[in-house]
Amino acid sequence: MSDFLDILTHGRRLQGAVKELSIEELEQVQEKLSSIIERKKEKLEEQEKLEKEKLEKLTAIKKQMEEAGLNVEDLQALNIETNKKVGKKRPVKYKLVDSEGKAHLWTGIGRMPRVYKDALDSGKSLDDYAIK
Repeated sequence: MSDFLDILTHGRRLQGAVKELSIEELEQVQEKLSSIIERKKEKLEEQEKLEKEKLEKLTAIKKQMEEAGLNVEDLQALNIETNKKVGKKRPVKYKLVDSEGKAHLWTGIGRMPRVYKDALDSGKSLDDYAIK
């Protein structure tokens, strides 16, 4: 694709590339390029229009915030407060100390840890590890 662009953007190379085309073919190419250019201009104008509308909306919101006595920091503080997790951690119901002296805590919810499963398979009861 870069070879194409090199030829298209370089006057002499372009002239050499199209020297065998007829005038009708060159006019068709010109029409197609004009169409592409027009679409690109329309798209750019639309983007500029959307950016202008966005800027106008932001200006209006800023004016409303000033009238209400608010600033950007107030909005940021609101966002930080709503992202905090609310709630308590579940209480630990079971504690198992393995042969190495390492304590394994479990709330009794979710999948049973392997150390508890191994202990239960060896004949122990879950009540043996209950925290009272």
